[in-house]
Amino acid sequence: MRRITWKTCAAVAILVAPLVNCAGDKPEASTEPSASRHAPPPPPPNPTAALVRQLAAGRGVVAMPRRPYVRPALVELGRALAFDKILSGNRDISCMTCHLPEYATGDARRLSIGQGARGLGPDRVHPQGINIPRNAPSAFNLAAMQHLFLDGRVEKLPHGGISTPAGSQVTPRMQRVFEFGPASAIGMFPVGNRDEMRAYQGNELAAIDDADNPAIWDALMHRLGQIPEYRRMFERAYPGQRFRDMTFAHASNAIGGFLVHDLTFDDTPWDRFLAGKDNALTPKQLAGAQTFMSIKCSLCHNGSTFSDEKFHNVAVAQFGPGKGNGPSLRDDFGRENITGDPTDRYRFRTSPLRNVELTAPYGHDGAITSLRDFIAHYSESDKKLLAYDPMQLDPSLRATLIPNSSDVIAQRDTIIIGVVLTDSIVNSLTDYMSALTDDRARNLRELTPHHVPSGLRVDR
Repeated sequence: MRRITWKTCAAVAILVAPLVNCAGDKPEASTEPSASRHAPPPPPPNPTAALVRQLAAGRGVVAMPRRPYVRPALVELGRALAFDKILSGNRDISCMTCHLPEYATGDARRLSIGQGARGLGPDRVHPQGINIPRNAPSAFNLAAMQHLFLDGRVEKLPHGGISTPAGSQVTPRMQRVFEFGPASAIGMFPVGNRDEMRAYQGNELAAIDDADNPAIWDALMHRLGQIPEYRRMFERAYPGQRFRDMTFAHASNAIGGFLVHDLTFDDTPWDRFLAGKDNALTPKQLAGAQTFMSIKCSLCHNGSTFSDEKFHNVAVAQFGPGKGNGPSLRDDFGRENITGDPTDRYRFRTSPLRNVELTAPYGHDGAITSLRDFIAHYSESDKKLLAYDPMQLDPSLRATLIPNSSDVIAQRDTIIIGVVLTDSIVNSLTDYMSALTDDRARNLRELTPHHVPSGLRVDR
């Protein structure tokens, strides 16, 4: 007989114990309550939150759609082109000079200043005092926009094509290059504008007739083709294609891809609230959201970007060089310049509201510098326009205020006639606007590359 040691007994005990328990020996019941009994009860439903979601759905205020996929090589090319001054006539300004990451893709100026100037943002100065006629709009969430520029001159058509100021010069072949709708075409036009980027003299682009967009675009592609790194980047971004077969549409599409990839923001407190998190909004923000959805604001500010992408006259003062309209030739007729319809006079695209607290100043010409003041402007807008004080403008702009107030008021949108907002309502709406900011948009400095293939200095 084998000798049974204590080690053998111990091993048997370990093996048998579970079997004994399975056979019916039950462990002593715990005297401690289960963890589930300690779990806090779910919070009661918030009736205000439910109401706000219901109102938002009724007004068509929806979540931001997912950004489209963008090839990394295309993003890399688009970022380089957007920050490279080689796309300007005299190589002194880039696309992003007026859409600086550190100023929430604007320039913190009432009116932008284009080529021939020095400095950045609020410190930018032109030696001849030349301003761009309009404020620089933000470049956020362009993939979700169907009308680009403040007058909507680049827009998606119902059948899926894109309408641009160049008309048939943007050929079907070029349109087939566009992967991101109107965002793909956005880079085609500032490069041809003399005040923005092309300049009046001193370069081969300036000598081209203003109406000959294809010649301007071809000249820019010739410039880019002289740089081996750009040729390599284009061919990496468009696999299977040769640089010599590409047009400026490929460059503009790349810029659009960069903007779509890096400047689409969809993680705001409001987005988290729409996803079901009641506590994503502070009590003040929730109250402001209810006000916003209950009064006229959301009639125009709706959709995923908080813009109906229609055109409205909200009675904003006009100053600056204008668009060659009116008796003075310094007025700006807005959407009428695109459609030719006099009923579109002084109408501009409804501004998107995502990240709006970061994008001052406001209005098509930056007439109002405070978000709270811009919200308050909608209350008795006619009186606000008549009382607009030119002394708040830079000295160089004070004398450019256009005396068109009566014409603007006569054609202002009926939707804002009779609107009266108390201070408490304005404060509440301002609180809500802060819930539309994605924290990632607060600091975009890392988007600026340290160098570009041309070797030209990058604005930072």
